Amino acid sequence: MLTLIGVLIVIVGFALRFNPLLVVTVAGLATGLAAKLPFEKILTTFGDAFVQNRYMSLFILTLPVIGLLERYGLKEQAQNLIGKVKVATTGRLLILYLFVREASAALGLTSLGGHAQMVRPLVAPMAEGAAEAKHGRLPDRVRHEIRAHSAAVDNVGLFFGEDIFIAIGAILLMVGFFNEYGIRMEPLQIAVWGIPTAVAAFLIHSTRLVMLDRKIKRVADESRTEKEA
Repeated sequence: MLTLIGVLIVIVGFALRFNPLLVVTVAGLATGLAAKLPFEKILTTFGDAFVQNRYMSLFILTLPVIGLLERYGLKEQAQNLIGKVKVATTGRLLILYLFVREASAALGLTSLGGHAQMVRPLVAPMAEGAAEAKHGRLPDRVRHEIRAHSAAVDNVGLFFGEDIFIAIGAILLMVGFFNEYGIRMEPLQIAVWGIPTAVAAFLIHSTRLVMLDRKIKRVADESRTEKEA
């Protein structure tokens, strides 16, 4: 029964709102010691679990790192940097990120961007900074819309870009589906047909971002006129 102490530690730790990663680590150590496992064996078990679930582990570690960077001014520095680029606008910046995201996903680099790693700490603040550099202080509804478009760009670029990569799960799923019904197809054949869709998605969403620039300018002009009146 003593080996169940880890369960108690998890319950108490979560109830007291302690750091979840710390609680789980302490619970694992306590369970191993209660089971009279050698300390080396406990560390080996932790290492094996980390390797087997490395993608989830890296995601969990990413969040504290991003939070620490934000605390020391990452978002502010990103806004200041883009504000110095005179030709930069919100739409142009997001179109550039859309191209990079879609192109990298087409090469299988689906983890290059992401909401937690790129959009929240860098892309969205830079998009807001570009708008403020040209139009001054923005209304909250415009700022929220810019953030929404920043997140949408990441989704669109990843979704349509990854369908060009022949080793992505969606492509292999379609190949398997066709093979079950006697239709022999190679992953490259399906991936090639994803190119026109990806190009169309890029052009359509780029048009929306150009329209976003015009909307930001119109709202900023209206807000400035109201203040002058």
